[in-house]
Amino acid sequence: MPPVLAHIPPQIITSPGLLAPLVLVLVAFIYGTLAPGRQAAVNAAKAAAAGLLAAVLAALTVLLTGPVEFLLLDLGAVKLGLCLDALSVLMLVLVTFLGMVVTRYSVNYLDGDPGQARFSRWLCLTIFAVAMLVVSGNLLMFAIAWVATSMSLHKLLTFYPERPGAMLAAKKKFLISRLGDLCLLVAIALVWHEFGSFEFREIFTAAKSATGSAISWICGLLVAGALMKSAQFPFHSWLPETMETPTPVSALMHAGIINAGGFLVVRLSPLLTQSPGALNALALVGAFTALFASVTMMTQTSIKRSLAWSTVAQMGFMMLQCGLGAFALAMLHLVAHSLYKAHAFLSSGSIVNISKSAWTPSGRPAAHPVVVLSSVVAALAVGCGIAAVFGLRIDSDPGHLLLVAVFIMALAHLLWTLWSSSLRTGLLFWGLLIITAATAACFALHSGFEHLLASALPQYAPLRSGFEHAVLAFIGLLFLAVLVFQSQLPLWASRPAFARLYVHASNGFYLGTLFGRLTRKISA
Repeated sequence: MPPVLAHIPPQIITSPGLLAPLVLVLVAFIYGTLAPGRQAAVNAAKAAAAGLLAAVLAALTVLLTGPVEFLLLDLGAVKLGLCLDALSVLMLVLVTFLGMVVTRYSVNYLDGDPGQARFSRWLCLTIFAVAMLVVSGNLLMFAIAWVATSMSLHKLLTFYPERPGAMLAAKKKFLISRLGDLCLLVAIALVWHEFGSFEFREIFTAAKSATGSAISWICGLLVAGALMKSAQFPFHSWLPETMETPTPVSALMHAGIINAGGFLVVRLSPLLTQSPGALNALALVGAFTALFASVTMMTQTSIKRSLAWSTVAQMGFMMLQCGLGAFALAMLHLVAHSLYKAHAFLSSGSIVNISKSAWTPSGRPAAHPVVVLSSVVAALAVGCGIAAVFGLRIDSDPGHLLLVAVFIMALAHLLWTLWSSSLRTGLLFWGLLIITAATAACFALHSGFEHLLASALPQYAPLRSGFEHAVLAFIGLLFLAVLVFQSQLPLWASRPAFARLYVHASNGFYLGTLFGRLTRKISA
């Protein structure tokens, strides 16, 4: 079935004079952070709060009037503009909200640090660059904001230049980001050659009737750039190693900036759906990254490194969702993960005394196979029951069935964890209530996101071959294997083979070490 884009024609406001106020706002942000020390951080927090207010007003405008496009600069073929539609304002509100929280947190976090004013300036610029990325009206504007985000983040990652570990991780990130930039820029050049335009609307319309290998190359390069930007295997090792930066940077990076790759895929989904091969590759890499990072995450004793590996896994699962065409679900996942991860990083210091490795839990027996099976059956019953209440039909597409199966496994994980943690039957009752409420909330939010983003996202239901069905089934079995692995860790953790596996997994199977050596050679 060909993809269908339910596009609402936007109001187009041609006013190149709008570029001047935008520059003045940026200058005002920078001027406010030129103040010394704490005052610069306070000014940054005020600027971020003003940004959130502007984002909310933009969202209300789109809600009341529909999509709006602002043309900031028109030089013929070169145009810079902003696009305010349901997708962009959703991300804009999220980014500015996280920016407000992070800047307010930074006021006290870096109080007294001699570099606080410098930190506040780069933090504001990074947030501004991400905001421009999500409201970009064409590929050219998107690329400028994409590069600006990476460059400003590099200044935050190297905030403490005297720390060798922080500098090495920043260099890794810098090299991988430049590769991602190269993929994006080559894709943009091919887009201009193929379609003669950088405008999203014109590209999406022309792509429906495009033929030839150019579309495959464009989509492949865009997917490669997104994978590098979102720390997917094998370009992931820099993310868990950037923990020596200030905590506000970690929160912003893991909750906001890391989403840029996923947003690229969703924003250009009407184009990417023209290349099922590119989306299949995205789904496979995302699934492998999610499984690989989940196993590695269970070996980490540092709470921040555990959260970092969790981010890699979550981004992998989001890429799997995008690759399977569940773009609205991917956006719901992105928003929920961003809010959770920002809170987790900013509150990580308060739980440092109770953090333990999930690999060797103490005082908790392994879940009996009957318990695991019963949990899966109970989760399946709850999921089907809630779907029936909402009047939802389980999609026959095997990709969507895979996502439903993984969701049911997550519910089962919660149930057997509750049972194994205390062996109290009464706790299972509360567990059933929790997963029932969680399932209902998930279905409701998913339906809401599909309705909200219907005008910006395509419908994608490709005809899949028997081989693709087999691959999807194999991926589902791998997720099930990880679930069983987690349930039996207390029993297997003392075995010599698993002790050796623990050492390898805790080091990320040494991929980070190998890439670190390569980075040193390149930098030498």
